[in-house]
Amino acid sequence: MEHKLHLLDSFPARGADGQTYKVCAYEHLVKDQSLQTDGQEHWEPNGAVEYRLAGGESVDELADGSLRVRNSDLTLTPVGSRH
Repeated sequence: MEHKLHLLDSFPARGADGQTYKVCAYEHLVKDQSLQTDGQEHWEPNGAVEYRLAGGESVDELADGSLRVRNSDLTLTPVGSRH
C-alpha cells in the first residue's frame, strides 16, 4: 500500500537537557484507489500521527503528554499549547 506523510503542525518542546527542540507532527496518508476517474492521485488520512524532530529523529508520545526521542533517554515537554 502506498503511503506518504503530510505535515500537520510543528511546536517547540523543552528537553530534559535544557535545549529547545522543534517537534513536527505528521499524519499518514494512503492512496485512495477508489477515486481514479479523473486521472489524479487522491490521498486520505488513515488516522495515524507520527512525531519527529526537525532533524528527522523519531519521537514517541507518552501517556502523560510528554515526548521521548526514540532510541534515547531524552524526554521533551511541549512548550505552550499544541494546535
